[in-house]
Order: sequence, then C-alpha cells, then structure tokens
Amino acid sequence: MTNNNYSKSLGDIQLTPVTSAWMHEMMDHTEIVENLLDTYGSPLNIHHLPSFQKNISDYLEVFKKFEVEGQIYFARKANKSKALVDTALKSGIGVDTASYNELKQAIEIGGTEHNLILTAAVKNRALLELAIMNHITIIVDNTDELQMANQIAGELEKECSVGIRLSGFQVNGNKLYSRFGFDIERDRHNLKIWFSDKATFPHLKLSGFHFHLNGYSIEERGEAAIQTLEIIQEFRQQGNSIDFLDIGGGILMNYLESHEEWVNFQNHLRDAILGKREPITFQNNGLGFEQETNKMEIRGNLSTYPFYNEIHSTDFLSQILSYQNSFGTSVAELINSANIQVRIEPGRSLLNQVGVTLAKVAYRKLDAQGNWLVGLEMNMSQLKSSSADFLLDPFIIYKNRPEVIEEAKLFLTGSYCLEQDVLLKRELTFPNLPSRGDMILFVNTAGYMMHFYQTESHLFNLSQDLFLEKFEKLASELFTTDSSVN
Repeated sequence: MTNNNYSKSLGDIQLTPVTSAWMHEMMDHTEIVENLLDTYGSPLNIHHLPSFQKNISDYLEVFKKFEVEGQIYFARKANKSKALVDTALKSGIGVDTASYNELKQAIEIGGTEHNLILTAAVKNRALLELAIMNHITIIVDNTDELQMANQIAGELEKECSVGIRLSGFQVNGNKLYSRFGFDIERDRHNLKIWFSDKATFPHLKLSGFHFHLNGYSIEERGEAAIQTLEIIQEFRQQGNSIDFLDIGGGILMNYLESHEEWVNFQNHLRDAILGKREPITFQNNGLGFEQETNKMEIRGNLSTYPFYNEIHSTDFLSQILSYQNSFGTSVAELINSANIQVRIEPGRSLLNQVGVTLAKVAYRKLDAQGNWLVGLEMNMSQLKSSSADFLLDPFIIYKNRPEVIEEAKLFLTGSYCLEQDVLLKRELTFPNLPSRGDMILFVNTAGYMMHFYQTESHLFNLSQDLFLEKFEKLASELFTTDSSVN
C-alpha cells in the first residue's frame, strides 16, 4: 500500500488497518496535509462525516431487517467533536450524554427530550437539574440518584423520566459483576415496591430499563436482554408504562485487514518475551503477556482491544437480536412481542472509518541501545485509550521522499517529559527514516483514541478538530473547524 509520497509501516510483522478512500485521498495531497498542520497545529484530528452517516444507516438497516422498533444513541463520550452531535441529530438518531457539558452542548446544538439521554456515572445536582428542566430521560444507577432526582423534580414542579440500570445477570450459572446499576436479584423487590405507586418517588416516571455490559460477549448481551424483558413484563403488570429496553454499547468493531497478521503479531510477541527472537516492542513490553518465572511459558492476556474481529458492528448487533432463549424464541421476537423500543448506545463502532489523527515529525535520534526514536509534535494523551497499545500500522507522508529505499526500524515518541511517552509500543518499519517536517497519519482514531484521555499537561494546547462533510476533489477550504458548529 505505497505510492510516491506515503506508505504504511512495512516489515515482517505488519498490522494492516482497514482504510477508506477518503484517507488515501488525503495522503495523496501532501501539500494540503502540510498546510492543515501549519494552520491548525500538530496533532490534528480530522473527521469524515459521510462515513459516520453510513454507519448510522447500516445500524438502522439491522432494526429494519428484524422488524423491531429501534433507536441509536451515539455515545458522545467516545469523541468530543460537536460536528458528530450535529450530524447524529440531523440524521434522526439520539445522543447519549455522560456529563454536564456533554448534555449542555447537545441541547445547544438542538437536542431535545426526544433524542437525548443522560447516562453519566456520577450525577451531581447541577447535572440533574439541567436534565430535568429539559425533560431528558435519566438512566439511574443507585438509590441516592433516585432520591435526588425525585427531590429536584419536586422542587422544579416537573415530572422526571427515568430508566433503571440493571446488573448482576445470570449467565451459565455465573453472576456477571458490575460496579454499576441495581442488582437484578437483590434490588428487584424494592424497585417493584418503589414504582408500584406514587408514594415513594411521586415525581419520577419509570420509562425503561438499561444495561451496559463489560466485555464483548454476544451470549451475555442476549441473556441480559432476555432477563431484562422479563423484568419489564413484571413492572408492566403492576401498572408501569415501560417504553424502552436499552442494551447499551460495547459493540465490537474490526480495525484490521488480516486475521493472519493479527495471530502472527501475537506469536512473535510471545517469542520476543521468551527471548526466542529480538524484541518487537519498546523495551520488550509484553502488552499484558509475561514470562512465567523460571519457565519458558507465557502467562496473562493481551491487554489491548481485540483489534481483529470476524463478527463486528452490524453483524454483532444482528447476533444479539438473533440470540434465542431456552424455548427457541429470539431476542428480536421477544422485543416485538413486548411492543417495546430497543435502544443501543454505540460509540467506537459508530465511529468506524470516521477519523484520522495527523502529527508532524519534530526530530530523529538514536538512543543508547541503537534504536531510532522519531519524536512527534504530540503526546501520548492525544492517542490513548484504556488499551495497552494501538495496534494498527500508521502511515508516513514524506514531504520529499528519498529515491533510494533504506528501510528504517523505529519507535514513535511524544512530547511529554516522561520516559513512558512512547506513542506506539510496537516497533515500526518505514521505507526510509522520516525527516523533520514529514507527517505521520494514525488511522481510525475517532473512537476513544483522540480525546478520551487528552490532557493539557505542560500547558500544551488540545488538538484541533476538523471535519469534512463531502468532497469530490480535495481542497483545503473543504475542511471546517469543529468550533464553528453552534
């Protein structure tokens, strides 16, 4: 995947990312990319809104296929771009907000009680007041939130719509742990009493039930949906008008082209940790794998996102809806029988192929171990999630590509005064050593990588966000700043 001016990482251990035509169109226009970095600074995040709209349409098609009433709520926490909120609302879907500022921005952009929901892990008085004043449904996590929401709604003389978050589902005889939500067994009785009449919480209206599971098990989501639908039936029988079942997010996506490359990388990583080959990561970082003490064996698991997945995105959702209970009835059939709206809150998977991050090369140096370190004008917080590493090959865009190829193995480092500010732990191989002013493009970073952990340490500016609505022929004027969205 090379041409005259750009190339992804090469070598015998590649992790080739899935890419889109718009990304290659950008990399084909070196002068435009260079001008964007000169104008807006490094690093720079670029969002392609047509890809976001396509992902929305693809999910809506799944609901149509299963003939269920479905709604998407874009998990705003995955990305701070206001343009994505604007596009989501204009596309007819909702936005899942998880903080005061997220909710406030979404309301200012045009969100209403019909397309916003509040799921914040911690909800203070100001946040609850904002939601209740604007009739936004609140997903409630604990009794204290119920009490505070009821009190505030009474003071404001409003009715507050709430959804109850559940946890503790039984799957194959095991109880799923979560620090969030009401336990489906222990708290079931109290919840039924509290919402059987208007005495306990007179200002609250129970509108639905919600869950969000850790991990990526289709079976666990199917079982949780079935058990929650049973709860919904019980609450309806005592007079509650339950409108929705919200199965949360955590829908797998796929980042990589090749399963073979994914397996090959992990095999080489294990061999490197055991000393069977030279290291392939910075300081032989195992990324979760460790050598058993005094043994030639590996323990632990890869502490990264599962970047390669055969079943992902719309197929993942389809399999949840197809999951059957012990009587052979699917989740979709149960939803239809219950005449209830099913909601999802995807973040990462709804942002598949939507964003890239660009950074400028600041320097090259050899360290004391003879490794090439290529410093970029960015820091590790600007390309970071909970994953131990971002396992996709980045692209280099050469300003003036050398005529003779002399492959260079290197590590990309950041601008924090920390030894651990190594942007990607994996050793990369480029056709030529980058020069100052060359550019690195990280693919598919819109979901959780751009903003989730970004800080202003050292008083560095936060990265700028741009978006593209459409283009036939790329030009600098087609890029719009996110700050222009009102």
